[in-house]
Amino acid sequence: MTNSTPTIRPAAKDAAQDNTKPTSKPGLILVIGGSGKTGRRVAEGLMREGHKVRIASRSAAAAFDWDKPAGWAAVLTGVSAVYLTFAPDLAVPGAGAAITAFVAAAKSAGVRHIVLLSGRGEDEAQAAERIVQGSGLDWTIVRASWFNQNFTEGEFVHMVRAGEIALPAGDVREPFVDANDIAEVAIAALTRPGHAGEVYEVTGPRLLSFADIAAEISQASGRAVRFTDIPQAVFVDGLVAAGLPEVMVWLLDYLLATVLDGRNARLGDGVQRALGRPPVDFIDFARDAARSGVWSMAA
Repeated sequence: MTNSTPTIRPAAKDAAQDNTKPTSKPGLILVIGGSGKTGRRVAEGLMREGHKVRIASRSAAAAFDWDKPAGWAAVLTGVSAVYLTFAPDLAVPGAGAAITAFVAAAKSAGVRHIVLLSGRGEDEAQAAERIVQGSGLDWTIVRASWFNQNFTEGEFVHMVRAGEIALPAGDVREPFVDANDIAEVAIAALTRPGHAGEVYEVTGPRLLSFADIAAEISQASGRAVRFTDIPQAVFVDGLVAAGLPEVMVWLLDYLLATVLDGRNARLGDGVQRALGRPPVDFIDFARDAARSGVWSMAA
């Protein structure tokens, strides 16, 4: 796949600079999607470190709606840096236009740095990256693989509780990444020197098929969970029957049919380069999740 993103290079680290530690406070940081899987973690982590944070979402005090750009200026007032996520996904039609408009509004408001959460192997996501990269602002791209937390907070948790992960995924392997790792990379990029101009491909440390995932959840939880490969049409019909919004049916169909085709069956080194440590392994995530009780039938 060809795109115009810059060559990924190791972040400079020497005795004079450690880009894992904060230096000075960056000012007010806006977290778009502050109630989402990564946004919530980014906001909480920033506040623990003592940074000034404005959490923006449809339900937050700082109300933000991608369909209502007239309200963006108020949310951006006084902001110096932005953690930018787009819901439900940068792949959906219209995302590029929305990102273009938001970046222009951010620049007009005096924002200096944008950290964009992007997706691996999505042409539309890489197009959004180029919009941010061409803005004239400092930027950092956090390009993520599929989240571990999809099995605890997202689309697949009910399947795990029922004991069967039924998806049209075959034996394709994916380097599932922990949302906490994504958040830590974003926090480092927002608050520490040395991350501007970097593209961080963040993944877990291993390639796992959905059958592997089911086996590791079973091992960690002591509950029998199996993977069943189903036809794409059956999967889509099930989403429709479950009453999912049309855009979510389209998105899950796209992700399972197009993005999960083996194109991302390789490891990235973004966590290691940004944080100087290895990423969380899925089995450790699964053990913590099992201890939390999230997969019990009563959850």
